[in-house]
Amino acid sequence: MNYRELFSKHKVIRDLSVVQLIAYFGAWFSNVAIYTMLVQFGSSELAIAVVTAMHFLPAVLIAPFSGAIIDRFKLKNLMVALLSVELLMTLCFLLIDDKSQIWLLLIFIFIRMSCASMFFSTEMSLLAKLVKGPALQKANEVHSIIWSFAYSAGMGVSGIVVNYVGVKTAFIIDAGFFLVALLVLLRIEFDVKQSEIKHKIFALIKDGFFYIKENPKIMHLIFLHASVGLTSFDTLVTLLAKNEYKYVIAVPLAIGISNAVRAFALMIGPFFISKYVNKTNIHYLLIIQGIAIILWGLTQHNFYVSLIFVFMTGLFTTVLWSITYALLQEKCDDEYLGRVISYNDMFFMIACIITTMFIGLMATLTSLAIITVVLGLAFMLFALYFNRIKTWI
Repeated sequence: MNYRELFSKHKVIRDLSVVQLIAYFGAWFSNVAIYTMLVQFGSSELAIAVVTAMHFLPAVLIAPFSGAIIDRFKLKNLMVALLSVELLMTLCFLLIDDKSQIWLLLIFIFIRMSCASMFFSTEMSLLAKLVKGPALQKANEVHSIIWSFAYSAGMGVSGIVVNYVGVKTAFIIDAGFFLVALLVLLRIEFDVKQSEIKHKIFALIKDGFFYIKENPKIMHLIFLHASVGLTSFDTLVTLLAKNEYKYVIAVPLAIGISNAVRAFALMIGPFFISKYVNKTNIHYLLIIQGIAIILWGLTQHNFYVSLIFVFMTGLFTTVLWSITYALLQEKCDDEYLGRVISYNDMFFMIACIITTMFIGLMATLTSLAIITVVLGLAFMLFALYFNRIKTWI
């Protein structure tokens, strides 16, 4: 099945993809404004790392509850409510005026990202209920491509907007994207079997935990998928722009261009690579991903040359994300999908937080190049791990 066949046979996937495109574009559009604002405030490396980590922390803290809620309630109503709160929190960013209010910014980010995390898990649960087999893997790839395009376009366009019209205007524009996504979602109708689970939330959390514990394949796949969290480079890119590239190019443009180049690679990677990857050769993909990151670390001293290797770091990530996610979805029983996906997202975000804080703390002790090389070497360890478990899954 190709992407055209997927959209022609499953109109609801096409409609949901439009919502994804708009909402994700809005999410990444505001990130450049947030990081630029922190640089303008004169924030420290650790402060930038903490704000970045706050984008991932909510998924860790709410995962047990979000999974139970997803398995318990009507999906469309839940998605509408979550997008509405994201819109409100984006408008609240306008209240931040100096670094003494960073604590307030962290609260707004926490609430918005809690909703974004649950929205993502809800959508991934919905995809697994709408399609199966090859169609599901293609739907995951479409989701990844859209995420990557939105990341690329959002970061790139936002870098220009923030540079020329300012942070506050960027937040207002961003709120408009969430409003449009909400209006599109309200028009979509999808027919999925309503959950018959009527247990209390805490009973569902406990049941989901024991389901994962009793299924080692699920546990291994969750850990394997978490490897993609090591590519959480927002703090690294921001620090490079703040400490190195500000002498070459404006900070918001350096952040926007770096992220846009990598995200463009994330977007086009599946078109060229996915047909060569299957569940038996993922370790080769992990090794290539690690090599690309190491090469980026060795060329970071030159902004324009490093963009070549920034592109390479993104070329393989989307396929790695898609295939490990599809494997997990296929191994999970439908009644546990919401809880398993939420726990999976929790571990993924833990990997993102560890990566982010590692970068922020180590940046005061060593060079960003060495930090990047270490992250590349970590992918080699995950390749060895997959080689040990691939016969079990």
